[in-house]
Parts: sequence; structure tokens; C-alpha cells
Amino acid sequence: MTATWEKIDKNLVSITVEVEAGQVNEAIDKAFKKVVQKVNVPGFRKGKVPRGIFESRFGVESLYQDAIDILLPDSYAEALKETGVFAVDRPEIDVEQFAKGQTFKYTAKVIVKPEVELGEYKGLEVPAVESAVTDEEVDAELNRLQQRHAELTVIEEGAAENGDVTVIDFDGSVDGVPFEGGKGERHSLELGSGSFIPGFEEQVVGMQIGDFKDVEVTFPESYHAENLAGKAAVFKVKLHEIKRKNLPALDDEFAKDVSEFDTLEEYKQDLKAKLTERKTKEGESAREAAIVDKASEVAVVDIPEAMIESETTFMLRDFENRLRAQGMNLELYFQFSGQDEAALRGQMRGDAEKRVRNNLVLEQIAKNEGIVVGDEDLNEELENLSKQYNRPAEELRTIFESNGNLDNIKEDLVLRKTIKFLLENSKPAPVVA
Repeated sequence: MTATWEKIDKNLVSITVEVEAGQVNEAIDKAFKKVVQKVNVPGFRKGKVPRGIFESRFGVESLYQDAIDILLPDSYAEALKETGVFAVDRPEIDVEQFAKGQTFKYTAKVIVKPEVELGEYKGLEVPAVESAVTDEEVDAELNRLQQRHAELTVIEEGAAENGDVTVIDFDGSVDGVPFEGGKGERHSLELGSGSFIPGFEEQVVGMQIGDFKDVEVTFPESYHAENLAGKAAVFKVKLHEIKRKNLPALDDEFAKDVSEFDTLEEYKQDLKAKLTERKTKEGESAREAAIVDKASEVAVVDIPEAMIESETTFMLRDFENRLRAQGMNLELYFQFSGQDEAALRGQMRGDAEKRVRNNLVLEQIAKNEGIVVGDEDLNEELENLSKQYNRPAEELRTIFESNGNLDNIKEDLVLRKTIKFLLENSKPAPVVA
């Protein structure tokens, strides 16, 4: 087999492939063995029709399409490997010649990974991040834990206050017309949580048990249901119950209840250490994202639509998997959110394009700087994954090799090493607290 290619547009190439006549004849033989199992010829059982009778009755040409289907996948994959073309979409195939005893000639037009023109990526300014944790931040974390361990007490008399958990009925309408999802019975709502439409919870504050009230709000312009965005609505609300939080005292007993420490001071020191570690990691992640964005901003790259669509599909499938882990699925999500798949894909498109662009830029920087992944890097990563999944590293290697994910791990390692290279070659900027 031979393969040559030429560029016919900025991200479009044409690959010309020619497969030897011997391989063509073998493919036709395989096609006959497949097709003969399905044909009916009087006097012969299925699968037992002699080749000569089959060809005289149906013609050898009747086998050509099946033979092409046999030859095409492997020959195209080999042509990509031989030419070094990196296809990012399915090819458009044009068969130029196919016949018994002759070579198989075809052209494949395909969208390819675009060229990247890098800007200056060394010496970029990236702010350092302050990782010190203040006493105020420790106190704020303690308060969150205090809220989490609060006990709810039913209030028999008095008005609802911010922070209370209320049980309400609500029935919403726009211009007097009820809308989908606007009605609920005995719904638990924590006042001040921001879980309802802006302005709703504030108007429930002050209501007493048994009260009825018309709550008037306006849906945000960016509301997910387009038919409600920006519209004024009225909710008829009835308050059934008020539950007030009783916060535990922040003392040594609290520390013993929620941790392994005997005193509140010991627990606060542990919280401070953990917050410092978290803040450091978040800061490093922010620096990594910032320097990749800066390197990407000064690069010139024309991203094929196929790559953006592919990344959007990947993000959608990842989102669906996360929903399933929470006991939901896309269908339920669409019902609750008022969206459909097209709207969700539209929301994801911007992030998908940014991901593709950043990865292309990082790949090009890695090529320019000769950044590669060696056996030592891969072994270290497998050891890290071994600890994470509690499985032997060699077992994980075998699994990744069998499912074709080992190359993905190597590619991810190259990108991570490239980001590290960018940070090591960056300039300090003012500290961001």
C-alpha cells in the first residue's frame, strides 16, 4: 500500500491511497464468504453456492462494496500512520478505482489538527498566591461546621427569621397563568440560602405559621427557562412550619464531637493546617490556569469546528456520568432545568473551545521545547494511581494498555510537564491574596 497527501485548505488535506491488487482479490474472497451466507439460489442451500455460479448469476461486481468495506478501515488507518496526518473528523471518501485484479485507489479528504503559531510564552507574568490562613478564615470554617451540626427546633410562635428552615406551599403564575415547576407543597426552604428566585426568601422573612402572602418577584434575565426570563411573577405562599437552628457552643466538647481532638484549640490548629494545604493547592491550580490562558491568548490557531463539537460531546458525557453518580440522568435534568440537549451543548461550547485551544497551544510548546514523557515519568504516575485506587501499578499498566488509555495518560503527563515548564520560566507578579 502507498499513501501520499497534500494540503488543500487551512485545516483540510487530501490523502491518496493505493492498495495492491493482491489485497483487493483477498478482500473480494472474504466478501464472497460473507455474502454467500445470505443469498438464495434454487438448488443450493444458503452458504453452499459455488463461486462460479454466484458470479455468473450476480456478477463479481456485487461483491465490490463489501470488499471495499473490508479494505477501507485498515488501509485508511495505515495511510494516516504512513503520512503522519492527524485526522480530527471522519474522512470523505472518493473511490477512484476498484476491480478484481486491479489496485484499489481512493482519496480521503479529512479535517486535520490545525497548525499553531505561538506567541511569546516564556517570561509571562503570573501572580504569586498568598497561602497563609488568617484567624478570621479559621473562624469562618468553624462557623460553617457549627451550622452543619446545628439542631433544628420547631417554633410554635413568632415570625420567620433569616436562617430559619421554613415549610411552605407555593403556587406561582405569570400574568395570572401558572407555569411548569411553579407549584410546590410542604417544601423545605432555608431562608437566606439563595436557593429560590432573588427576592423570594426575603419576603418570607416575617411570616408566621398559617400566614398567606403574595410574594412578587422578577425572574433574572439569565434564567434557564427562556419563557420566564425577565418576567414578573406572583407566588401565593402559605407558611406551615418554622424550624430554627440551635447552634452548638464552640468549645472543647464540640471539638470532641466533630474531631479526634480533645480541645478546641487543637482542633483549630488542625483546621488551619488543612485550610493552608487547600489554599496552597487552589493557588497553584489558579496559577497554572492563568499561565496557560496567557500563553493561549498570544497564540494564533484556527480551530476546526469538528474539534469543538468533539470536546463538547466529551463534556456532555462527563456531565451525564456525574449526574448518574448523584442518582439522576440527563432526561431528568432537562425536565428540572427546562433545557434541552442543544441548549446545554450551547452553554458548554465556550469552555470546549477554550479547552481545545489551550491543549493545542500546550502541545505545540511541548514540541518546541522537546518536552517528552519517559519511562520514569510514567512509572511514577502509575505508582500514584496505584495508591489512589489501591491496586498494583503493573496491574493498572496492563488495564490501561488493554483499553488503549496508556497513551492518554502519557499525553496528559506531557501537558502537565509543559505547564510546569511555563511556570518555571515565568516572571513574578504582585501577590494575589
